[in-house]
Amino acid sequence: MITYSRASTLEELEQILTLQKNNLPENLSHKEKIEQGFVTVKHSLEILKRMNDECAHTIAKNNNKVVGYALSMTKNFASEIEVLKPMFIELSKSITEEKYIVMGQICIAKEFRRKGIFKGLYEYMKTAICLDHFNLIITEIDTHNKRSLKAHESIGFIKLHDYSIEDKDWRIVTLKP
Repeated sequence: MITYSRASTLEELEQILTLQKNNLPENLSHKEKIEQGFVTVKHSLEILKRMNDECAHTIAKNNNKVVGYALSMTKNFASEIEVLKPMFIELSKSITEEKYIVMGQICIAKEFRRKGIFKGLYEYMKTAICLDHFNLIITEIDTHNKRSLKAHESIGFIKLHDYSIEDKDWRIVTLKP
């Protein structure tokens, strides 16, 4: 049985990092990247904990093991992760008054995919985090990650805009809770 909550222990954060590592492009075959998608950012435990202390991450657990996560990142971390700096610059050009949360990365363990966990993480995130504090969820997706683009579109994310930097193409998408 899958349960959703906000990350609250060091063990949960360590399990997030293990799941993240298993889904980084360098740990996947070309076929897996195309068919299953991938995550781009590699977080340290220190930054993941600091992000969690400010706005706890959303996790899905099965038998006390993290099998999925959606990371929360506020504007306060705009300069903390190198690969995300351009996204925050793009956001500053187009989002001025919104109270938003950036979903910094979402990932589901391979054996738990296609079971509704992706949608469940966002539904939990919308009710547990957004109702009182934020009126927009924003994320960016590598445009080569077709699975992620399709999954986000299927639950209501809409394209804000695309941009390119250093031979990488990104799409910024938004969701109103």
